[in-house]
Amino acid sequence: MLGGISIWQLLIVLGIIILIFGTKKLRNVGGDLGGAVKGFKKAMHEEEKDKDEGEKADDPQARVSHDEEVNTYDVKAEQKAHDKEEHQEERK
Repeated sequence: MLGGISIWQLLIVLGIIILIFGTKKLRNVGGDLGGAVKGFKKAMHEEEKDKDEGEKADDPQARVSHDEEVNTYDVKAEQKAHDKEEHQEERK
């Protein structure tokens, strides 16, 4: 077989890699690779979940929630109070 790789050639290459890098380094690389695959799967699952929730959000009633009290803060309240006082003083 020209260009074909037999099982013995793969084992020899694997042995050389183990000799060069050591088992501890290969274990770390394997753990990192496994973590990356888990992260990828988790991201894909969250994307599908968000996509499903996004389809529900297309309904206007699904987007509006009145369960929580919302406190707002008027950043121009001081200016409005000052203008109101000036306006009242002008009337006097």
